[in-house]
Amino acid sequence: MPDASTTNGRVRRGPDRRLLAASVLLAAAAGAWVGQRLREPVNAATSEPPKLIDWRQARDIAVSINRDEALPMTERRNLDAEYRALVARCLPLVSQYTTDHLPDAPERTFAFDRVDWVNANIDAFERMFAPLEGIHLLGEAANRTVAAQLFGTLNQKILSAEVGLLLGYLGRRVLGQYDLTLLGREPMAPGRLYFVEPNIRTAERTMGLPPDEFRTWLALHETTHAFEFEAHPWLRDHFNSMLERYFAFLKEDATALRNQGLRGLTLYMERMRAGGGDSGSWLESLMSPEQRALFNDMQATMCIIEGYSNHVMNAVGRDLLPNYEMISQRFAQRQQQRSPAEQLLAKLTGLDVKMEQYRLGEQFIDTIVRLRGHGFARRVWSGPEYLPTMAEIRQPERWLRRIDTLDTASTRLANVAALGARP
Repeated sequence: MPDASTTNGRVRRGPDRRLLAASVLLAAAAGAWVGQRLREPVNAATSEPPKLIDWRQARDIAVSINRDEALPMTERRNLDAEYRALVARCLPLVSQYTTDHLPDAPERTFAFDRVDWVNANIDAFERMFAPLEGIHLLGEAANRTVAAQLFGTLNQKILSAEVGLLLGYLGRRVLGQYDLTLLGREPMAPGRLYFVEPNIRTAERTMGLPPDEFRTWLALHETTHAFEFEAHPWLRDHFNSMLERYFAFLKEDATALRNQGLRGLTLYMERMRAGGGDSGSWLESLMSPEQRALFNDMQATMCIIEGYSNHVMNAVGRDLLPNYEMISQRFAQRQQQRSPAEQLLAKLTGLDVKMEQYRLGEQFIDTIVRLRGHGFARRVWSGPEYLPTMAEIRQPERWLRRIDTLDTASTRLANVAALGARP
């Protein structure tokens, strides 16, 4: 879930696990087709096809990039106390503005070094990818060949390295994260708040930021995420349901690729032609209309999650922090100064593809607050039917008209029920 890096002076998310899942599946599919051409038999009783990703290898690669600046235990305990105090300071401020209540977030707040962040997110990624394991893209017959086994192992190493390098890169940039367990075992634990201390120190040093205000700035954003999910339990269930459907679609694609071989790869080409090249990213152009509709619903939900959090951070932070505007401006400058390599990585992995939509999410909330007040804007948390679509996020007046119609219908039903209940 949300990880704090920055864009245009705002805290932004880190890895988009849905986009990564789709790109990994596509890469695996290409490798599977090559592997199907290799048919030297092996002993089926002693050969098992390799898993899609070797998570230990991915972890080792990501950790090797981030071993520096480990936190000693004594310092870690002191920093835990420092960040918990910041979250405790933010809780009543966010609660007063949102009118929600969240009692125990400080106890679930931790200072991380980069390796801690990698380990936490490797575990989350492995849970997310679990539905795709067990589908052998080469097919049962093709898996029982020497060359196919060798190629499958090579394919796995490449995919594992891709995930490891991506998480290694992000481990050096993510500042804070509200980590909400999704697609996990029941009962699900409440989310935890992480603050990646080495990255925060680097940002403070390179941008000349006042540490106390900057860390409060971060804590405001991550604390608001905790309020969004934990004060409105339906939101996690709703997002979990969408994720399960999304990975079910990916599983269907994987099965088609296994059963159809080269013809399965043409499926993606047909989708690209049918999409007309006007989708939001190259990965979205590979999705079916049903997949794209679901993906857009998920993206709209994330837009509101991020946009509302930024709105609250602005509303509370400007009065709380004397240097709030300076911090935001310097982050905007930092984003513009990304190296070409960083920009390329963001585009290839999909990490940058939705930043404009997150900005639109903030604009949507700001517009609703201006037109109807914050109390009306909070209605996005009333239930799934109150969440705006991407079209409504771009045109907030459409959402207002739909909610007014929904309210009118609800009032009429309530009146009819009241009349029917009279003796």
